[in-house]
Amino acid sequence: MARLAIRRIAFLTPGNYDDADPRTGLEETLDLFAAAEALGFDGAWVRQRHLEPGVSSAATFLAAATQRTRRIALGTAVIQMGYENPFRLAEDLSLVDVLSGGRLNVGLSAGPPPLGALLGDRFLDGDPATVDHSHRRVARLAANLDGDWLGEADARITSASGSHRPRLRPHAPGLRQRLWYGSGSLRSARWAAENGFHILVGNITAGEETDDFLAAQRRLVETFRASWRGGQAPRIAVGRVILPLDGADAATRGRYRDFAASRHARTLAPQGERRTLFAPDLVGRAAELVERLREDPILPFADTLRLELPYNFAAADYRQILADFAGLIAPRLGWGTGAPA
Repeated sequence: MARLAIRRIAFLTPGNYDDADPRTGLEETLDLFAAAEALGFDGAWVRQRHLEPGVSSAATFLAAATQRTRRIALGTAVIQMGYENPFRLAEDLSLVDVLSGGRLNVGLSAGPPPLGALLGDRFLDGDPATVDHSHRRVARLAANLDGDWLGEADARITSASGSHRPRLRPHAPGLRQRLWYGSGSLRSARWAAENGFHILVGNITAGEETDDFLAAQRRLVETFRASWRGGQAPRIAVGRVILPLDGADAATRGRYRDFAASRHARTLAPQGERRTLFAPDLVGRAAELVERLREDPILPFADTLRLELPYNFAAADYRQILADFAGLIAPRLGWGTGAPA
């Protein structure tokens, strides 16, 4: 196998907190972003989660993160567009990107809001069957970020701040080129490529014509690359759950192994009607993990290798995982050498 050369490393955190004390958990996650920047990580991403103890507004959280960091790329994966208004979300994301100095990366997904029926009239306006939750909703967000002038050439809006030609403000040049799509199917990979969205792939994918996770994900990545129509080079961020044991104490090592063992059964066969395939979690010493990652056939396609941090681990666990990965594993995968992926 050719020598692996990972160009960028990042992590994705669930942003856990205690329901009775959300501020402490959110502060710990902000501190984790700063710690990752100090370790040299290239990217820090947060999940957006609704009706559970996690980050419900990634844009709001990342606005705070812009003031705790200076260099590291900031990302959200993924914002489910079924919950969002494409114009208002574009305003929020543009503001965060300007505050960050152009460091924002936005992961998106299409489809109806999974919790829409539970929310009912608290969220829904009218008949949800009449709302377009397709990829077109994602495309509307992207069009808003283009920053085109609105109305006719002589259109103006007037307020206390004066007379202005209308468009989304603040305009964040370049943000449209940092949109990503969370892709788990061939159809979504093809759509993302044809519309200039980079893709995020993780430890879950659709089992289309195969029961093998890596075979399915390789076909997805190859479909994306073959279908690319964007104006710049396509980017692929590959997520894996990686739990190094080197810096952990004996009790923590046991917890990591128990966690992976509790999820192993789901990796043995497709799950559910959609034939969802899961990758196994990677647990072990750095040397063992390096060899296993070198054997991953998806990583040679990757622009970024992203650690997917498990839910409900302690802040100290997350720090140990990041430190071990950046210090003991990533350099042995070619990270930091400047070599192209």
